[in-house]
This record gives sequence, C-alpha cells and structure tokens, in this order.
Amino acid sequence: MDKAKVFFFVLSLSLCGCDRVKDFVSKRDLTYHFDAPASVWEETFPLGNGRIGLMPDGGVDRENYVLNEISMWSGSRQNTDNPEAARSLPEIRRLLFEGRNDEAQELMYETFVCGGEGSGRGNGARQPYGSYQLLGNLRLAYSCGGEKEEVSGYRRELNLDNAVATVSFKKGKTTFRREAFTSFAADLAVIRLCADREKALNLSLTLDRPERYTVSPKGSDLQMSGRLFGGDSLKAPEGIAYGARVRVILPRDGQQIISNDTLLQVKNASEIILLTGMVTDYFGKEVNGQLDSLFQAVEHKKYEQLRNEHEAAYRGLFDRVRVDFGHVKKKETLPINQRLEAFHREGNDPSLLALYYQFGRYLLISSTRPGGLPPNLQGLWCNTIQTPWNGDYHMNINVQMNLWPAESGNLPELHLPLVEWTKQQVESGRRTAKVFYNARGWVTHILGNVWEFTAPGEHPSWGATNTSAAWMCAHLYSHYLYTQDRTYLAEVYPVMKEAALFFVDMLTEDPRSRYLVTAPTTSPENAYVMPNGKNVNVCAGSTMDNQILRELFGNVVEAAGILGVDGDFVQIIASMRSRLMPTTIGPDGRIMEWLEPFKESEPHHRHVSHLYGLYPASEITPDRTPDLAEAARKTLEARGDESTGWSMAWKVNFWARLRDGEHAYKLLTDLLTPCMQNGFNYSKGGGAYPNLFCSHPPFQIDGNFGGAAGIAEMLVQSRNGYIEFLPALPAAWETGFFSGLCIEGGGEVAARWQNGHWQTGEVKAHTGGHFRIKLPTDRFEMKVTVNGNPISYPVTDGVLEVPLQPEDVLVLQL
Repeated sequence: MDKAKVFFFVLSLSLCGCDRVKDFVSKRDLTYHFDAPASVWEETFPLGNGRIGLMPDGGVDRENYVLNEISMWSGSRQNTDNPEAARSLPEIRRLLFEGRNDEAQELMYETFVCGGEGSGRGNGARQPYGSYQLLGNLRLAYSCGGEKEEVSGYRRELNLDNAVATVSFKKGKTTFRREAFTSFAADLAVIRLCADREKALNLSLTLDRPERYTVSPKGSDLQMSGRLFGGDSLKAPEGIAYGARVRVILPRDGQQIISNDTLLQVKNASEIILLTGMVTDYFGKEVNGQLDSLFQAVEHKKYEQLRNEHEAAYRGLFDRVRVDFGHVKKKETLPINQRLEAFHREGNDPSLLALYYQFGRYLLISSTRPGGLPPNLQGLWCNTIQTPWNGDYHMNINVQMNLWPAESGNLPELHLPLVEWTKQQVESGRRTAKVFYNARGWVTHILGNVWEFTAPGEHPSWGATNTSAAWMCAHLYSHYLYTQDRTYLAEVYPVMKEAALFFVDMLTEDPRSRYLVTAPTTSPENAYVMPNGKNVNVCAGSTMDNQILRELFGNVVEAAGILGVDGDFVQIIASMRSRLMPTTIGPDGRIMEWLEPFKESEPHHRHVSHLYGLYPASEITPDRTPDLAEAARKTLEARGDESTGWSMAWKVNFWARLRDGEHAYKLLTDLLTPCMQNGFNYSKGGGAYPNLFCSHPPFQIDGNFGGAAGIAEMLVQSRNGYIEFLPALPAAWETGFFSGLCIEGGGEVAARWQNGHWQTGEVKAHTGGHFRIKLPTDRFEMKVTVNGNPISYPVTDGVLEVPLQPEDVLVLQL
C-alpha cells in the first residue's frame, strides 16, 4: 500500500439520517401470513416476550395455544465428578503423543467422562440432566355457527412490527377475528376474540400437558399446576414447580361457568379477553404468589391499554433497525408457504430476505430478556416433554450462534442473559477443572443446562471439547467492544481471566512439535482417519482450539491493559500464546483442521470448526492474511454448501467475511429452502419450515440467528479495525438501505445504495473515539459532514479516520 497517497474530502448536507431512514419501510414488509390453519406445529406462529411463549394454531372450530416458559426445565443440580479422569490424564496424553490416538480415545471412553448419565444422549427429560419442555396447552373449542357452515376469507398473520398474531375468517354470515400477543409490559399472554354479530361467541377451554399436572378452579380462573421430574437432586427430591392460570374477561356481555373443575365455558359473548399467566419457581419465587401479582397488576386495565403498552415496550427494541432490499409486490402478497416455494423455484424476492433478517431479530427479542435465561436450542418454543437434544445450551457453536445478531442488530441488552448465564457456570466449572484436569481456573465442555452442568459429556467423541468456556468469554468481550463500557468490563474480566488460567495449567507441550496443545480435545464432532484406517475424534490439539485460545489470551491481555491490572499474568499468557501452533495451510491448500494433515472421515461435515478464525473471530481476513483467506475459501468449497440449517447459516457469515456476496446470498437462498422434515438429519435437509423456523432438521433456532447475523455481515463489518459498508452486497439487492446496525467501537450506522453502488453512509457515535471508515477503492470524491458541518480529514490507504464525541453524526455522501 502507498501510505503517501492521502486524499482529503470536503463536506455537504446530510441526505441520510438514522432516524428518518426508518420511516420508509412499509409495514407490509414486516408481516407474513397463511391462508389456512396450522396442520403441524411448524406452521404455528411464535409469540414471546423473552420469558413466556405462545404458539397458536389458528384452528376454526378447535384451537390450540402451546404455552412455554423459558425456565421450564426438568432435572436438577447433580454431582458429575469422575476422579478417574484426572488419574488417567497422563496416560491419555502419552498415548496421543505416541500417535496411538485410537487407544487414547478408548481409554477416555472408560475414564474421561462425566459421572452419572450425563445428558442421556439427548434424552435427559427423565435424567438429572433434565430437558427444556413445554409448559402445556391452552385448548379452545368454539361453538360458533353450524359445523357445516362454509368458512371463507381465512387469513392468519404474524406482524413483526407489533408482535401481534391475528386470525380472521367468515363462517356463515359472521366474521370472526382473534388477536394474540405475549405482553412485553404486563408479562401475560393476551388473547382477544370478537365477532361482528352480537353474542356470537361460545366456547369452552381447558389446560393440559402430557404429564405431571392438575387442573383446578382458582376463584373464577382456571389453573394448571405441577412439579417436574427432578432426579437424584442435590436440592430436593422433586424438580421445579410451575403454574399456568387463565382468566376470562367479558367486557360487554356473556356468561362464564366452570364445569367439573377442569373446563371453563363462556356463552353468548360479543367479545372475550383471555389472560394467561405462566411461571415457575426456578428463580426462587413461589408460584401462586407470582401469578397473583401478575393479575393484580392488570386488574383495572382494558384491552386497548394492554395492547398499547405491549406495543410500546416491544417497539422500543424492534424499531431500532430497518432494512430494505427492494420489492416484488406480487411475491409479497403470497401466503408464506407459497412464497417460500416461489422463492425456491424462481428467486427474485428481495424483501423476503429483509423479512428473514427482521424475523431473526424478532425471535431474539421474543426469546430472551435481561434478568432471564438466554435462548436455548429452540429459543423458548417447544411442544414436547423431550425436546430435541434436551433443548439445552450446546456450546460448540449453537448457543453462541444464538447471540450472534445481538450486538450488530442493536439489541445489546439481550446479550446480557448469556453473559450472566456464563458467570453462573464459573463455580461449577472450577470444580470440573480441578476434578478432571487438576487445574486452576474454570472450564466447561459442550453441554450446558440450567443446572450448571460443566463436565465432559458422556461420549468423548463429542463431549471432550474443552474450549467452550473460552468461546463463551469471547461473547463477554464482544459486548464490551460494541459498548465500550469499562464498568461492565471490570465485572466480566475475572471470568475471562479464570478461563485463561485454566489453560495456563491445562496446556501441555507436545514433544513432537514443541507446541503447546490442548490434550485431550476434539475438533467438534468431526473425526479423522488414522494411518491404520481407524476413525478417531480425540486428538492432541486442534486448529479451532488454537484459534479460540489466541483470541482468549489476546482479549485478556487487551482487557487487562484497559483496566490496568495483572501485568505478570499478562506476560505469562502472552508467552504461551506465542507457543500455540499457528493456523496452517495443508498440502491440499486448505486450512488444516487438526495439527497434523489427517484426512477427514466426513469431508462434508456440518461443523467447519477450523474456520473459527474467519468467523466469529477475525484472525483470518482478506486484507491482513490473504493466503489464509484463500485457503479458507478452498476449505469452504471442499466442505460444500448443503448441510444442516445452522451450518449453512454459519457459511453465510464465512462467505460474507471473504467479501463474496454472491456465495453468501446463495447460501441464504439455501437456508430458505422449504422443508417439512422432522426427523434427525446430521448432514443435509436444512432449510426453513413454513413458519420460518430453521430446520436442522428438526427445528433448531440457531440457524435463524446465524442467518440474521450473516445478513448484517453482508451489509457492514467492523472487526478489522475499520468500518466497511456493503462488504458483501449481492446483485439481487441492487438498491436498498439499512439503518440502526451497530459497530464495534460504540456506534450505529446507516447506508443507502443504488444500482449496486454505495451512495451514502452515516455513523452515529454512542461513545467518543476515533472512527475509521474504509472507502470504496474506485470512488474517492466524497462529501463529508459531522453534525451538519463540513470537515476535511485525511484518508490513508483508503481509510478515513474521524474523531467523534458521543452523539456526533458523521455523514458521507458519494
């Protein structure tokens, strides 16, 4: 680069405002609909307020609302100690360093696993590990008109703009309308039923679930209560208690009665309001007391007030970001299942991708909130007792991917439940570090639940991954990078330091290479072929481990410098960081997945763990490490596109980091492939269910979040020390804009483009500092303002650097 090449720009008026640009997005862009009731759960709409969830199927004569509550977990805290693990560790390492990896793995099967049953191989509902599960079902049976009366004009819609689901149809001569939302203000599920004919509403309702419940009257309300399976609990012989209470409000007319203590009936009503409270005692509060408080708080509120307060609270989060990629009106009017089919056949539906991005943000807003739990493998929505993979917190990518869109999507407070959950694992992780590795600090492995499970999994082929705590700490530091909040950094720094301390003790020298390695470990869930032909997972060091540890050690060094602490410790980990094997290109031109050039047992494996340094980390970049970036490209080409839903979502982000917008877009189209497969498929079958849930298959929400994060990466990136607008813009998004996306360094950005070229950009500083913007290489004539005032600043090597104070607005116009 020619550092002598310096350009200066003068300024003009702002044409792009972060606030004003939001007003141009059509409300229709934020809705999708069906023209029939749901026939399967994956056609129902997900409603949630970060703690409770509701999924209505929109049935005409019989309607079911699946009820969810984020802490609805069976199981309990348990003793997972296995003293044999630490005793066998020296022998496991000796075998690995002698190249007898298959024997090391066999020894691990016998000795280096958690005590007890672990996760039950993903079937932990009746194990101490537990499973996330549905709270229950609210079942409504309607007697509205004759059963044989014709139904017409059916429409079932979810509006992302206000988080309200509606159903409308005409039966005979009467038009019926239903509205449902999970209030972000009142913390209750709210359902409104009405008709255009007086006293036309008659229904019966009840509550149930597959097991462990009783239903009884609570005054004029109906309540379902119970206690979940707890296992050999260290806390109590039974698991957590839960309750759901339904209250009927008749604003105009009608009668209600309770029959047989389990059935609530309403007759001859013109309007019905149903309020449903859902709670558990997971956080230590008694069930009935919580329900009483929820209902007392809304005792004198009318439906309109409940809805207005809900919408205001929700929009305070959702309205921060707007995106527009263009429109094909005839596609936008199709029911969503038909729209997905048309997109799969024909493409050319840019607003569908804008909807998909906002749906990802909607799901995050709806499935977590400060003071609660992070979204699990299914967010907070499930309809079974045994949720796939226990609906837990898998930490070899899945729970991390759930939060990828939080910071860039201008939802930083929704990152905090994961931060707090991570901090909650530390005490258990210290014990695991001592018992299994005889090490200081804290560690956790692939499995996580709400009971602080940090031990290795029950099967070393996937359960031996031990860099999960380090990966979680990347999220702790990422929140600081986006917010620049030093008080927060001081709070999380000890967690990061102790994660690094574990590896100070755990890393060991491989006598063959003299590198420090994590031994034993894996490259998550993948296997390689040994010279003797055996397929083995366990190894001494992996590329992903080294990339994660370089990031962890680097973040701790940087954080310690900001806080002015731990100079001696910083020197230790900086020295150890330099002794990790660098990311290496193999003889085939690809990034090596292991520290030896093993052949993959499954060349198209869903995990692409050795590209962690490309995304979510920033070790590999086209500018700073072009050879590694090219090797990463070859790695992705060899791995292939087709895979599980979340894997394709990860690949969107990889290709965006490589600035290949066409390949990133191609994977987005793959991610929206219509799917109705419900069985487990670990190699392919990924896509979108009719309600836009991501198909692993089965449903796994990380693909939704990863896809949303990937779209943001295509629009703006800030991990390379500068802001880059439209780094991976595909031709399909010829003209458009976005506003409100956030960047590292403490700011948010907006941009417009036309005919594939960047036209205007805006940076609004949340904190003071120097903001660096990479400019298009082929266009240097720009107009620049700060707060409407013309400025001139040097551009060196194509990067403009401008100092900004909090709330300053920098505008660039080409």
